[in-house]
Amino acid sequence: MVKRGQGAAAWQICRIVLPDMYEKPCEGEELERISCQTLAHYEQRAEDFRAGTQDHDVSQNIDALLRHIEAETPFSILDFGCGPGRDLASFCRLGHQAIGLDGTAGFVSLARAATRCEVWQQDFLKLDLPERRFDGVFANASLFHIPSCELPRVLRQLHATLKPRGVLFSSNPRGGNEEGWNRGRYGVYHDLESWRRYLTAAGFLELEHYFRPSGLPREQQPWLASVWRRMGA
Repeated sequence: MVKRGQGAAAWQICRIVLPDMYEKPCEGEELERISCQTLAHYEQRAEDFRAGTQDHDVSQNIDALLRHIEAETPFSILDFGCGPGRDLASFCRLGHQAIGLDGTAGFVSLARAATRCEVWQQDFLKLDLPERRFDGVFANASLFHIPSCELPRVLRQLHATLKPRGVLFSSNPRGGNEEGWNRGRYGVYHDLESWRRYLTAAGFLELEHYFRPSGLPREQQPWLASVWRRMGA
């Protein structure tokens, strides 16, 4: 067991350093276990998660995505990892055409009931996304669940589902490039330079990044937020 940071919960680290982004994919059985166990963790806690996060203020993140989109309103937004629908509801209230996506059946049901929006149930590792469909993709606390060996492929899929010059927002718990299990969930804890390498290789241009919560010393800002533009035709 390895402790990550003072006061942090114990982590069982499967990989201390991220593998090269061009390494061969993980074994299928390992990926299936990662996906199933992470989804089961959220499925068992769907209502508790909704209650515990419904009042979190992520307006800074929503604004960061929206201000960089160049299309005419209303924007077409994919809320990637929409959970129970808190942020999906915010996009709808702002007048945008938002679709949610989550792999957890309980979250999909809660999001549909709360927002009356279209919500797709898709495993992050088995995505089936339309090409050039969205002006923006909002990935708030979701992409860090993707194993590093699969991240390049998933980022290419998000690149493809964006319209040309579309915008991707991501917010992940940051770290020193640890990867492994945290209390039943699989996660990868990128630093800024690692995250930049993955996004740049997938065809994105960085627009901005910041750490959250704002106004605190860096050691008290566990979240890395970044905004990226799809480049290429």
